[in-house]
Amino acid sequence: MAESKFRTTELSDPRFEMDGLRFITVKTDNLKGRGDICVWVPEGDHKDLPIVTLLHGVYGSAWIWAMMGAAHINTKRLIEEGKIAPCVLAMPSDGLWGDGSAYNDHDGFSFEKWIAEDVPQAVKENIPQVSDTSKMFISGLSMGGFGALRIGAKYGKQYDGVTGHSSITEIEQMKIFVEEPVDFYRQAERENEDVFTAIINNKENLPPLRFDCGETDELIEYNRKLHADLESAGISHEYEEFKGGHQWEYWQEHLEDTLVFFNRIDVPVE
Repeated sequence: MAESKFRTTELSDPRFEMDGLRFITVKTDNLKGRGDICVWVPEGDHKDLPIVTLLHGVYGSAWIWAMMGAAHINTKRLIEEGKIAPCVLAMPSDGLWGDGSAYNDHDGFSFEKWIAEDVPQAVKENIPQVSDTSKMFISGLSMGGFGALRIGAKYGKQYDGVTGHSSITEIEQMKIFVEEPVDFYRQAERENEDVFTAIINNKENLPPLRFDCGETDELIEYNRKLHADLESAGISHEYEEFKGGHQWEYWQEHLEDTLVFFNRIDVPVE
């Protein structure tokens, strides 16, 4: 086996795992310490499975997409119903800075590289059902939507599809949710503060893009503006609005839209 990128790695014992959920903890320079990833692996003899990275919102951690969002349960159901092909879910923490790191670089930490570089590597090193040929997708909710849309655009050659649910679209919106001053999140480059700028700056390598938002969500107008700006700029994307607000019931339901979207990219309809 090739040498690991990480100085230390802890992997959960299969004897004690439940519902296909596994846990990985690695030490990385990007976090100046350890980071956690909850991984869901479907049953069966699989190889080269696509990796779907799901980024959580403020206040959350690696467990929350599974234990609040039922992500693994709904993914398993979609596979069993034949709506999507098998895939692996990678659900990392955001680095656990403050109420939320915004998946950006600040205070000497690279929360962006943790997601874009460390998480895929840790999954490939520890989950035999994936490989270097696995397709990669990224999605997230709220702050995680901001991270997914921005990182997905910046690393467009790496990701095969990008989505966001109820997404923060500009760093100023973090103040709606966190107690840390928004100045802590300021970046030298505008593309690290604003989803639209990140997409425009990287439009030549932009993967298929989709995002949605609830009609009563406090972020709805920001998502509508992003949609309008992308349309005006001629950037291909899918945008939908549904009933619901900024709540887990909404994300539980509409993760299906992301997984079906990614499956459509991974297995094109003839």
